[in-house]
Amino acid sequence: MKSSLVAISAAVVVATLVTGLKDRAALQEKFGLASAGKPAPELMMMGRIKPTDGPAGNPEFNAQLVAEKIEAITSPPPAPDTSEPDAAASQPAAPQTAAPPAQTVAQPAPVTPPIVSEPPAPQQAAAAPQPAVDESALRYFASRGDKVRLQAEISRLQALYPNWVPPADPLAVPQNGDKQLEAMWQLYSDGRYAELRKAVADRQAADAGWQPPADLLDRLDVAEGRARLVNASDLKQYATVVDIAAATPSLLTCSEVDVLWRVAEAFIQTERAQRGQDAYAYILKNCTNPAERQATVEKASTLLAYQPMQALLALERPAADGSKEFDAIRDNLARRFMAEGDDDPNLAIAPDYIARLEKLAGTEGLASDALLLGWYQLRRNNDADAEKWFRAARAKQDSAAASQGLALALIARKAPEEAEEVMFRWRTDSEDATSTYLAATANLMALQPPADLAEDVLHRIATEVIARKYVPTAQQFGWYARSLNQFQTAARWFETALAWKPDDEPSAYGLVITREQLSDRKGVLDLQHAWAGRSSRITNLEDTSSLMPNAVTPPPEKGTLAAQQPAQPTQRPPAEPLPAERRVILQPGSEVVVRAARPSMETVNIPRGPRQTRGCSTTIDAGQLKPADALSRGWCLMDINRPMEAISAFEAALQSPTRKVREDAAYGQSLAYLRAGLSGNAAVAATKAPQNRQRAAELQVAILADRALSAFDAGRYRETLIYLDQRAQLQQERIDLMVLRGYCYLNLKMYGDASRIFEAAAATGSRDAARGLADVRNVTHPDTNN
Repeated sequence: MKSSLVAISAAVVVATLVTGLKDRAALQEKFGLASAGKPAPELMMMGRIKPTDGPAGNPEFNAQLVAEKIEAITSPPPAPDTSEPDAAASQPAAPQTAAPPAQTVAQPAPVTPPIVSEPPAPQQAAAAPQPAVDESALRYFASRGDKVRLQAEISRLQALYPNWVPPADPLAVPQNGDKQLEAMWQLYSDGRYAELRKAVADRQAADAGWQPPADLLDRLDVAEGRARLVNASDLKQYATVVDIAAATPSLLTCSEVDVLWRVAEAFIQTERAQRGQDAYAYILKNCTNPAERQATVEKASTLLAYQPMQALLALERPAADGSKEFDAIRDNLARRFMAEGDDDPNLAIAPDYIARLEKLAGTEGLASDALLLGWYQLRRNNDADAEKWFRAARAKQDSAAASQGLALALIARKAPEEAEEVMFRWRTDSEDATSTYLAATANLMALQPPADLAEDVLHRIATEVIARKYVPTAQQFGWYARSLNQFQTAARWFETALAWKPDDEPSAYGLVITREQLSDRKGVLDLQHAWAGRSSRITNLEDTSSLMPNAVTPPPEKGTLAAQQPAQPTQRPPAEPLPAERRVILQPGSEVVVRAARPSMETVNIPRGPRQTRGCSTTIDAGQLKPADALSRGWCLMDINRPMEAISAFEAALQSPTRKVREDAAYGQSLAYLRAGLSGNAAVAATKAPQNRQRAAELQVAILADRALSAFDAGRYRETLIYLDQRAQLQQERIDLMVLRGYCYLNLKMYGDASRIFEAAAATGSRDAARGLADVRNVTHPDTNN
């Protein structure tokens, strides 16, 4: 078996040699691989090589007759003749030979015809003088009775020497009587390359006049190169893989598909995806083994993105029965592509794949298929279709992922009460599940008028909010209590939200107007003093008569929060009003943990005129307004700090046929999401209409800062550093963000970096930086500080 595999490989190696490529440099250039010190041309050059229809040579040679003769050879190999083989030194060196290790090939591959520019005509081959050819390998394979290797060797020699005529009966060729050379060939066949090197060196030391056949040495070099390449690939040393392939281009043939796979992977892992795609394309264009072609597509699908895979799939060949070559794996490809579409909301998957997966979900009934469809539709705001597939997935298997997707779809269609119920069971399954549940509670508590919730539902929501210290729902509990004229309870909730997030301006505003209505002038003055210079609406508190219980105007900040998907938040419009009245409200609890102060969320200033509350103080459906009026209402709502209602107004303005209105609406919606603390939604909103460079940079800086703060709050310090680095590339880092960076290093136990950052920030007079520097010293030198 091993002998057969080596012969097959030897024949296919010939496919790399084209007439006119007489040296290694030319061959490397043809394959797109450069030697050291030279730029590497594209690997797609391999695609130009086409296999010929058949080997050129003696038309009278009957390979089948030879094969039948070899079959008659007995199992033990016949004793070689005593005649000495031709000396390798007197024969011309072959331009290229190769034979990979036999033991590393899983199964025999078809012999690829030699690659030559033009097969010589039979008349020319017969008329030309017989060249001097090293036939030692030919005689060895004939003596061993290996018909496959014999045919491969004949094909190789025909490609190297077009005028060479193979013997009509290779068995009649005088056998090699050099027993030591026979033993060397046997070592090569067995893959014992180190022993072969030693045997050659020992004989040269004993016989100074003996030279090994050039063919044997060339084959040995290639085999050792392949072993090194495979070892480097297994160790994930991808740059080494490319270097070895460049130095041994004879490995890049259809007989070495495994090598081509490894080289393709090395290109992709070294950020040269196009070169990797070219390597896979070379296999599909030139190689014929069906199993290897199918495996090529499967391997490529795990490394290449959706679009490059479509280019590879275009190279499939029709089957004899009229079907397509890769139909057997197309279902799995559809699943893989849909999963990629779930991760990238901007990726449009071909309808054929969507329809195939929908059919699979119906016939096989797998919850995983329904989940893929649900997330794909949800990421594209097709909430009705998403809800259908998530419900189907839950019917098959109720899981956290299915419940989370269904909850997001329910929030999208303004059904947060059911979303809270669906997610309550899975709220502790993962961080994403917890975020989705808490977002559902915020949406539920923000319904206007308040939803008629059972007391046990209110109790469990309050319990989770306090346990998680979730500020948005705590703030909504405050507005919820105000709507029921329970101002003492509202003040408790606002105070709790501020204890968890001291820079939460909406909660501070809710608290100041509540204290004003409770005639707590000292409390009002304290808040106005604390927020001086940070919130004009708090420091310049106007008449709050419109906020009294019997007033018609709804309380500010009574919007609906948006839920978040596992990857990033999904845009959600405000919930529609549901008539209800409540008389029960829960206290936030007596134990409140004050969290350490952190930098305020970076906001974008809106170039607006004086605040005008008239025109947007009442609640109306922005969808019924003209786009221009909806845009004006959106800015008005932003002025009075009602961002969640402004989001809907800007969404209506996005339907305008005027480009300027759409640009302003997308910009305004991004700002509204940022003000609500939903940076992921802000990023999505910014793409709904083109923005000029200044606006795009402004939004990007704010989004990255908010994501850094959110990641820090969640304890994902490495992720925080990534966002800070990305922001620093766009704008110089502020002192408060430098302090945040320092605390990331401190939490990651990178004390040297933390000290360096805190010292630099403290030099500007930052007290937070000085406090951070003290924290580092307390950790690194506890005894000294004590």
